[in-house]
Amino acid sequence: MSPTRSDSQGLPPQAVDVFAGGGGLTQGLKKAGFAVAAAIENEPHAMATLTANHPEVESFEQDVRDVSGEALKAASDTGTIDLLAGCPPCQGFTSLTAKYRRTDPRNDLIHEITRLTDEARPRALMVENVPGLALRGRTLLDRFLGDLRDLGYKPTVQILQVADYGVPQFRRRLVVLAGQGFVIPMPSPTHDREGRNGLPNWKTVRQALAGLAGSPPMRLREARKKGDVAQSNWHLVRSLSKQNQLRLEHAQPGRSWSHIPESLRPPCHRGAYKGFTNVYGRMEWDTVSPTITGGCTTLSQGRFGHPEENRTISVREAALLQTFPADYRIATPYMDYACNIVGNALPCDFAEVLARQCIQFLSN
Repeated sequence: MSPTRSDSQGLPPQAVDVFAGGGGLTQGLKKAGFAVAAAIENEPHAMATLTANHPEVESFEQDVRDVSGEALKAASDTGTIDLLAGCPPCQGFTSLTAKYRRTDPRNDLIHEITRLTDEARPRALMVENVPGLALRGRTLLDRFLGDLRDLGYKPTVQILQVADYGVPQFRRRLVVLAGQGFVIPMPSPTHDREGRNGLPNWKTVRQALAGLAGSPPMRLREARKKGDVAQSNWHLVRSLSKQNQLRLEHAQPGRSWSHIPESLRPPCHRGAYKGFTNVYGRMEWDTVSPTITGGCTTLSQGRFGHPEENRTISVREAALLQTFPADYRIATPYMDYACNIVGNALPCDFAEVLARQCIQFLSN
C-alpha cells in the first residue's frame, strides 16, 4: 500500500471526532491507527469522560456551530485532516420517539458535518446515525449526500448490524463512508449470527460480561453512602421497587413482558396493550444483548434485566456490551449522565472496524 498523506510525513493519519460524546468513536479511531487531533462535544460530563481517557486529544467543549474547519486543521499535527468522523444527534429519527412525530431541532445538526467538510476538506468522512435517518429523515439524508457530492466526495450508504462486526449487541446503524474523489465500500462482516461462511458466531452477553463473573455490583444508594461512586468503576445498579423486583422474578430471559403475570404488569401494560414489548425483561446469556440506550439501568426502559440475577445490568456491564475497555473511566458522579454517556456511544469495536476500512482506502 502507498502511504497516506500523514504517513508520508512520518505521522499517523489525523482524525477529528465530531459530536464525540464520551469518546467511544475516539477509542475506535485510535485502535484502528488514527491520531485523533480534536473532538467536539458540548456536554460537560461527556467531555470530561473523553478527556479522562484521551488526554492528548484537543477538546472543543462548545456548540459545534461555533467551531471552524480552520480550528480543526490547526489542531492536527500535519495541518490537514485525513478523516472527519461523527455521530450527529439522532433522537429525532430513532424508533423510540417515532410515535411522537415531532420535529427535533437537533435533526439539522447533520449539516454541520457538511459545513466542516467544506471548511476543513478532510480526505475522507465517516458518519453514523440511526436507520430512521433513511426513513423519517430521508429528505435530510438526501440533502446531506447531495451536498457531499457537490463538494467532490463519493458517499457509500448502508444500514449495518453491529453484531456482524464483533459487538455483543443487536444494534442497527446507518453508516456513510465517503472519500474525496474516491469510494470507500462498507467493510465485510467479521461475524455471523449462525456462524456461516467460515465466520465466528455473534459474540454473546456471556462472553462480554465474563470478566465481571462473581463480582456483584453495588447499589447506587450504598455507594453514595460510602462515598464510593468513583471507586466502584461504575459497576453500579439502581435499587428496584418491590413491584419491579416481583416483575423481574417472573421475567424469562429473552422473552417479552407478556410472560409476566398480568396482575404484576403496570396498568398501562394490561389487557390488549400492543406497545413496546421488550420492557421489564431479562437479557439472555448466549446471544447478543438488546440495543443499549441511556435507559440501560432502568427496567421500564428496555430488556435490561440481568440474565439470572434479580437486578438490572450495571453501568459497567452496559459499557462492556458497548465494547468499552473494562478500565474506561466514566468521569461523572451522576448515574443518569453515566448511563447516557454509555448508551449514546458508538460501540468502540464497531467504530474500529469502520475506521480500519477508511485507513485502508486512504492508503490505497
